[in-house]
Amino acid sequence: MSFESGGSARGNPGASAQRCDVTGTSDRIRVEIYDQEYFMRGGPDPEYIRKLASYLDAKMRAIAERTHTVDSLRVAILAALNIVDEYHQLKAQHEAATQEIEQKVSACSAVLDRLLE
Repeated sequence: MSFESGGSARGNPGASAQRCDVTGTSDRIRVEIYDQEYFMRGGPDPEYIRKLASYLDAKMRAIAERTHTVDSLRVAILAALNIVDEYHQLKAQHEAATQEIEQKVSACSAVLDRLLE
């Protein structure tokens, strides 16, 4: 997936009724996040792009509302930090669950080996 800035910001980032807009053709998708337009080429289908854009837009708007920050770069950095934190927490949970499953599979395998002897 590649990203290009469309370069058109419209209005107040906190005042948009249409928070996330995704339109496109077969090879180019226009996404509006936090009232800024971006174009994406290739990669996932438009529905997946819509979900990603909506998630980021909502995250940025929530941070802007909580912090009363209007600087879109600061809001984007804080949103990125929040998303990275979520990612690392989920990754740690996944790794712990994987390790637990591997231990249970190993224990079951040992029991089966003993039964087959």
